[in-house]
Amino acid sequence: MPSPQYSDERVAHAIRQPRLAIEAVQPVIEGGRFAVKCLEGRPLEVSAVIFADGHDQLAADLLWRTAGQATWQRIPLQAQGNDHWSARLQIDVQGPAEFAIEAWQDVYASYRYELVKKFGAGVPVSLELQEGAQLVRRIGAEAPTVLKNDLADLIGRLEACQTVEERVATLVDPSVSELMRRAEYRPHVLRSPIYPLDVERRLAEFASWYELFPRSESTEPGRHGTFADVHRRVPEIARLGFDVLYFPPIHPIGRAHRKGPNNSLSAGPDDPGSPYAIGSEEGGHDAVHPELGSLEDFRELVRVAREHGLEVALDFAVQCSPDHPWLREHPGWFSWRPDGSIRHAENPPKKYEDIVNVEFYAEAAIPDLWLALRDVVVGWVEQGVTLFRVDNPHTKPMPFWEWLIADVRSRHPEVIFLSEAFTRPAMMARLGKLGFSQSYTYFTWRNTKQELQTYFTELNQPPWCHCYRPNFFVNTPDINPYFLQHAGRPGFLIRAALATMGSGLWGMYSGFELCEAQAVPGKEEYFDSEKYQLRQRDYQAPDNISAEIGRLNQIRRENPALQTHLGFQAYTAWNDNILYFGKRTEDRSNFILVAISLDPQHPQEAHFELPLWELGLPDDADLEGEDLMNGHRWTWHGKVQWMRIDPWHLPFGIWRIRNLR
Repeated sequence: MPSPQYSDERVAHAIRQPRLAIEAVQPVIEGGRFAVKCLEGRPLEVSAVIFADGHDQLAADLLWRTAGQATWQRIPLQAQGNDHWSARLQIDVQGPAEFAIEAWQDVYASYRYELVKKFGAGVPVSLELQEGAQLVRRIGAEAPTVLKNDLADLIGRLEACQTVEERVATLVDPSVSELMRRAEYRPHVLRSPIYPLDVERRLAEFASWYELFPRSESTEPGRHGTFADVHRRVPEIARLGFDVLYFPPIHPIGRAHRKGPNNSLSAGPDDPGSPYAIGSEEGGHDAVHPELGSLEDFRELVRVAREHGLEVALDFAVQCSPDHPWLREHPGWFSWRPDGSIRHAENPPKKYEDIVNVEFYAEAAIPDLWLALRDVVVGWVEQGVTLFRVDNPHTKPMPFWEWLIADVRSRHPEVIFLSEAFTRPAMMARLGKLGFSQSYTYFTWRNTKQELQTYFTELNQPPWCHCYRPNFFVNTPDINPYFLQHAGRPGFLIRAALATMGSGLWGMYSGFELCEAQAVPGKEEYFDSEKYQLRQRDYQAPDNISAEIGRLNQIRRENPALQTHLGFQAYTAWNDNILYFGKRTEDRSNFILVAISLDPQHPQEAHFELPLWELGLPDDADLEGEDLMNGHRWTWHGKVQWMRIDPWHLPFGIWRIRNLR
């Protein structure tokens, strides 16, 4: 029976289909819709499953290029067995990049494999040697011009061989295989889709943030602080090991509906108001509050900070006081109610009567509002700001952030954006995919051993590890965690150890080192919140934990394993009040064990396991330990050990381990 008339078209279509398959390419986010995060100078493992029909040998390359490059650079992928292939990609410039996988039938490798097998088994190979010479000529005929001489030389060497053994030795020489690869003879070649990468600098993954209100840095009670006052604190903050100095909004503050102490609705004439009520007759997002100083004073502070190894981060809060100049100059950027009033901001049950929000998709706002906000960020970058903590980005349009971050970083790839979004996991991850370098986290509300282990492990796994860098802030002006309100000095040390050891990124709001914990009853809010009033502090007050914080930051700087949230591994300690885990570099050259008591009130004891198996050691091996808080050294004997942690001495232990063999 004859075939249907349309069968020839189907055959032609089938013939054009690839004989190879490239699957399970990693790292990839949503099929390449979003860029995978990586670091400048840090190798990135790229892998894929590659296979074909039949028994021919395959070859594959990792192709990559940075923005603006037309030519792909190539790295050979190495077969790992069972159709898995991988290569390590290191990009030494910041900015967008992309990669793809290309695979093909390696005709010469297939020929070489058969020749070696037959010759080794004593099978006559004279015909195979003729086929090899023909193959070399065929490949040479299609090779790039630059290789013509090398291939002609190879053919000449083959013709000069006097024996079978000489011809075999020539054809199987590794240099010949490399020449054949360079000749780019790639039948049935297949290329994957192109996948984007976002290459950032090291500070995007390893940084210690210190937050303060410049207006509270005066040494005279009741006097509004200035940028010049902050100069006094810069050397101290640098000595504590911080590398980012972060300020809440420093812009003019509106008078309309200004908040008083403890978020009261009535403010006195001398109350400073919330810095998040941005804008007054003195200016908006591109201006500085006149009581803090001038723009020149701010630039001088940035310079002083940089001299001490600190970069300055600013809050980028897309919201306005009712007094903001934009309401007069661009009323179409806002949403007005039928009675002519404007709706104030809300986050039920909280109300922010002193704040109004812009309307991103108002007819008059597109594109002028978007461009104006972009220009605000670029303007502060030009003043020396390199990091931005973005207030509540999950309440603003996702397309806006994707555009703004890409636009700013196309001009200034060094700029880092921190997402302050405490919301649903899917949205928090999405903000990372859209381009935010770092994010606030649920760490604040993870207190038990099971909660912490589960969360730290989750952040180490796809998709989170490819799109989301957690910044473990221990407190913020908005959040006075319940755990700290009654935990005393040991509780603050516990949370500091968890944050500094759990992630390469952590932050604290000033007052944490003084163990400030007085709260509004029943709420995770500070009593006499600095958001609404000036707050002078004695940073040398008794029982402060500044020395411990400084040591924790120093330990982080000295140990590469602690400079990322990746590499976390929970280990066994037989006590639910002790979180015990390890962080180690890929080659195990830097291996840190951390044990943290989660009980700020009582001593805790536990037997625990040393991870000897990860070092290739038997259960009865010896292991050197070093206490990184005090420098003590000792030798452990065997896998199972015992610990006792007294919270009033130090509620944690940090040990660097070393194989004695």
